[in-house]
Amino acid sequence: MSQRCDICGKGPAFGNKVSHANNKTRRRWNPNLQKIKVKHKGRTKRVQVCSRCLRSGAVVKAA
Repeated sequence: MSQRCDICGKGPAFGNKVSHANNKTRRRWNPNLQKIKVKHKGRTKRVQVCSRCLRSGAVVKAA
């Protein structure tokens, strides 16, 4: 399953892990995704949503 928000499309960010000796290796920062049930067009659907979309009210959680 891809690490992508179903609402805003936010995905992983890439960069370098830098050690104390200044060695660099590639790494990635994954978004904070939550699997929640949301109301979408009158139906309940399970989606992966990032915490920013949840906090901003971009989706409505199903009861």
